[in-house]
Amino acid sequence: MKEIPNTLVITDSMYKKKPMYSMGDRLLMRFINDPRDLPFMYFLVQATLIIVPLIVLLYIVAIPWYFAALYVPFNIFLFMDRFILLLHNTSHRPLFRKKYQILNLYIVWILGPLFGESPETYFVHHIGMHHVEENLEADLSSTMSYKRDSFIGWLKYFFRFFFGTLFELSFYMAKKGRRKLLIRIVAGELTFFILVALLCVINPVATLFVFILPFIFCRFAMIAGNWAQHAFIDSSRPEDPFASSITLINCRYNRRCYNDGYHIGHHRKARLHWTELPLEFQEHRELYKSQGAIVFAGIDFLMIWILLMFKRYDILARHFVDLQNPRRSIKEVIALLKNRTKAIPVR
Repeated sequence: MKEIPNTLVITDSMYKKKPMYSMGDRLLMRFINDPRDLPFMYFLVQATLIIVPLIVLLYIVAIPWYFAALYVPFNIFLFMDRFILLLHNTSHRPLFRKKYQILNLYIVWILGPLFGESPETYFVHHIGMHHVEENLEADLSSTMSYKRDSFIGWLKYFFRFFFGTLFELSFYMAKKGRRKLLIRIVAGELTFFILVALLCVINPVATLFVFILPFIFCRFAMIAGNWAQHAFIDSSRPEDPFASSITLINCRYNRRCYNDGYHIGHHRKARLHWTELPLEFQEHRELYKSQGAIVFAGIDFLMIWILLMFKRYDILARHFVDLQNPRRSIKEVIALLKNRTKAIPVR
């Protein structure tokens, strides 16, 4: 197990004001609400200058399919994960100032589809439903009723989410009387699929690699990620973020993806800025301890999903951060983790 020293040292990114901003920093800061989000701006510039020209090239030049196929791993491994978490953060806290708020649509409607995100779906699902229902019975992406170390259970979860999002989320919004969000999900999904269909007629090979495969992988990544984020649930209090989610510390994933591993802190305070999440954990360590929070170090959500699918609780236990004193044995940790992945009957 990972040992936590008396003075907890967090290596994940926290905000530190620069002693001096560059000219590029100052230019970009004119457009955004919070200077701490400068990394988002640099990512957006990078994606626009690299991904957009590449896609144009794929559509206008007759590149052999086996070379065009290289675009998919290039997109997935260098850009997609960061874009998904940028979209996550800017859904909670709009990036651009009111005067430039139309640029928020650039993220959702222009760049989003290039990274597998159909327009508006993420916002409607995550902000309009997931954070409202908090992984309980009414949450369309709730993991509670599934055995969360079962690959068969995950496949059922995956196919329901992958094929049913538009229909279930639309029905949910209609039932709740949230007409604006209903219009956004329907407009975004239909526009995306109509666009892809038209582009398939123009250039099916480019469309496969630019839109279809990234869309499939993006949905897979989000579904596997949500499964891992809400895999270890205390059945006696599933409504409590300390008991229904987990926290990841000191991992490359946090440094790359804007501290997304601090999922308990995020569900406790959804609008807390991503640079403040490590400090929130550090300052409330005793609360995390008293609430029996599950914390892992040096591992990401995708790896947790993989280890659960193979039931490798021994490896999970080695990454487990035991906040309790005295420390529990490996067997005790494994028993705890197994107990937290049992299916929870819902009404």
